[in-house]
Amino acid sequence: MNAIARQSTVVDLIAEYDQKREAIEAEVKAFEAAYTRLEMAACIQGKFAGPVSQHRPYVSAETLKRNLCKSGWKAVYDRLQIDRIASARDRKLFDRTIEDPPELTFDNAKATFGDYLERPRHHILRGLAEVFADLDPAYKSHSKVKIGVKGLPKRVILSSWGSYSDTYGKNKLRDIVNALAAYRGHPLMEWDEFNAIAIMHRAGGDAVLDGQEVSETDRYGKVTTAKTVDRGLTVRAFANGNAHVFFSPETLLDINRALAEFYGEVLPDAEEEDAKPRVGTAVSKDLQFYWSPPTVIEKALDVAGVYRPSDYSRGGAPVRRVLEPSCGDGRILDALRCRGCHVFGIEVHAGRAAEARAKGHGVLTANFLECPPKPEFDFVVMNPPFYGRHHVKHVRHALEFLKPGGTLVSILPATAWYDHGELKGEWTDLPVGSFSEVGTNVPTGILKISRAP
Repeated sequence: MNAIARQSTVVDLIAEYDQKREAIEAEVKAFEAAYTRLEMAACIQGKFAGPVSQHRPYVSAETLKRNLCKSGWKAVYDRLQIDRIASARDRKLFDRTIEDPPELTFDNAKATFGDYLERPRHHILRGLAEVFADLDPAYKSHSKVKIGVKGLPKRVILSSWGSYSDTYGKNKLRDIVNALAAYRGHPLMEWDEFNAIAIMHRAGGDAVLDGQEVSETDRYGKVTTAKTVDRGLTVRAFANGNAHVFFSPETLLDINRALAEFYGEVLPDAEEEDAKPRVGTAVSKDLQFYWSPPTVIEKALDVAGVYRPSDYSRGGAPVRRVLEPSCGDGRILDALRCRGCHVFGIEVHAGRAAEARAKGHGVLTANFLECPPKPEFDFVVMNPPFYGRHHVKHVRHALEFLKPGGTLVSILPATAWYDHGELKGEWTDLPVGSFSEVGTNVPTGILKISRAP
């Protein structure tokens, strides 16, 4: 009886990589020696008659090492089944990264893939949220995906579906299917399934992905068969080149459950119906303090147009006065100071205000909503409390601190823009899970408002 081959571990793969990398120089020399022997095989006593190939082959050891490194990263990726865990965006990012990959070491592999293995469900849910957030604004709303809601779209529209060479719509469908497959533990989508969809569409009907096998016969009598997986999806193609994807009730419920789990039940969008009206300057529930991650801060400052001194020409950066209401421990103030701004913060929590002052920032300990406005700031950069729609009061009050022509940017829950529309300006979506590291997956974005000159 044949023994079952042991499956290679990541350590095994990296050991193989190290061994082969060490041997590359010797392999190149062996290749050159073999070619010389081939030339000599066509000679008598070294009498050269002509080349044995059109060009003498040249092999670069560095090229071989780069190829080996790419191959090693792909092998580790496949061994860990990251394609079943990572979001579609992360998979595309990995594909770009391995075009010029870092050295393959156990520490580098752990740093790259460790979080996928430690928190696989988080990444599966994030991947599903990313895919659906790109399809319809309803999927950006934590209030519309709570368990049992009726407002989730029962279909989505995919553009650029029509021709065989048009891959945009098909890639979108694959992202939808694979995100759901990862959540459900089903097989990922293969191109054979697209063949089944095409056969059903050519037959003049909808493509129902329910596990059926379909076939067609061409004019030469050749029969082509293809099989789908039961996805709970129906794809309907239209003459304008678009396709609609319809979700079965069971699939819609899975989408609902997955998004509700990812977004969580934090940060309700509206007060309870029997709640007493809040005083206009009341401090929001539990202060709703979620510090801003560095990538979010940098994005907000770029959106605001608060540039670094090095971004300006020889004239130098202008002097900019910037206010941060609800500044917490001063993380946004830190970034503003690095960009050459004169900053001032307001924070109601005495402990966090003291932390910001310890960094050298000017901070007033007070409830921002009770501070009388003075229109003396060029910019306001803020991450106000999210609870309910309390942030609306903060943004409207903050606008009164701007000079004419000044600019405000505020980090807000996506519901502020997609659900309620109480604030007007320019909206920029933040990536799904931008606040995951601070304890919430609520979808967020950046609102920019400019005050008239």
